[in-house]
Amino acid sequence: MTTFTLAHLAEQLGAKIQGDADRKISGLASLESAKKHQISFLSNPKYASFLVTTEAGAVLLKEEQARDFQGNALVLADPYLGFARLTHLFDDPRPAAGERHPSAIIDPSADLDPSVHVGPGAVIEAGCQLAAGVIIGAQCYLGRDCRINENTQLYPKVTLYRRVQVGKDCIIHAGAVIGSDGYGFAPTPDGWEKIAQLGGVVIEDQVEIGANTAIDRGALGNTHISRDVKIDNLVHLAHNVRVGEHTAITAQVGVAGSTEIGAKCMFGGQTGIAGHIKIADGVQATGMSMITGSLDQAGVYSSGTGLQPSHQWRKSAVRFRQLDELNQKVRRLEKLLAQQADKNQPQT
Repeated sequence: MTTFTLAHLAEQLGAKIQGDADRKISGLASLESAKKHQISFLSNPKYASFLVTTEAGAVLLKEEQARDFQGNALVLADPYLGFARLTHLFDDPRPAAGERHPSAIIDPSADLDPSVHVGPGAVIEAGCQLAAGVIIGAQCYLGRDCRINENTQLYPKVTLYRRVQVGKDCIIHAGAVIGSDGYGFAPTPDGWEKIAQLGGVVIEDQVEIGANTAIDRGALGNTHISRDVKIDNLVHLAHNVRVGEHTAITAQVGVAGSTEIGAKCMFGGQTGIAGHIKIADGVQATGMSMITGSLDQAGVYSSGTGLQPSHQWRKSAVRFRQLDELNQKVRRLEKLLAQQADKNQPQT
């Protein structure tokens, strides 16, 4: 069990200690469930009542929160950020550098730094380049001419098709498929003619990609994911999509081809985004939104309908279908009222 003193944790975070600097901490937990050997945090004021009853050995708090707290605390400006940084101290260690499992298949022309870890059953094709500190999990597949930069980790069963480029300090979770063919077919009288997808995928530094997410290769140019983009599980990005830096995309979002997404955007779960549109920096879409056209201004957008009891929802659905007819009636009434007002005007 990894154990740290409160003084050591304070040094790691640049925090001020309130209470016993020698208190031993060996884990993290919520305020409600934490025990004396664990540290917790308060970031949402609605949980402040738990400060009275928590058994945590210490709590990360803002200065104004710490004034009335009787226990041990680490005082800092952003407790949630402090919590995020502490999680890495208690996380499982990374696989040992330089280990190559004997069942892995590595093409002789692949260029792997001596520190690269390769798990059981992994396949690394010709021309691949893997930099220092890269971790390739069990049964991953890297197609020819892939390039992965420093300290990036691929969890088990990640698939990179040919010519995928991944930056440094990235994390790609199990089952993700990067560089599969974009959805491209030309209609013919006899059916569909497949369009070969000749581009690639470029992923910049500090990107995280969730489990079973699929990112298609470009039809001609590259699909491009900028630095510090965070993508959840079960997301699909189609061919030639471009995502700006610091954008967050949550589960089950689908983005159609050739759409350009700006920086610092956020998309709630199950948002659907049409193809060949542009989305400005700083756009936030709440869950189940449908974005069918370009957005040129930052802001929060919604289109998913809120939950209602089923009988009320059915009535609302009927009324929604009647909106066009109602709109036409309103226009006719407005026209009649305008005509009536003209008749009532005094004659000069």
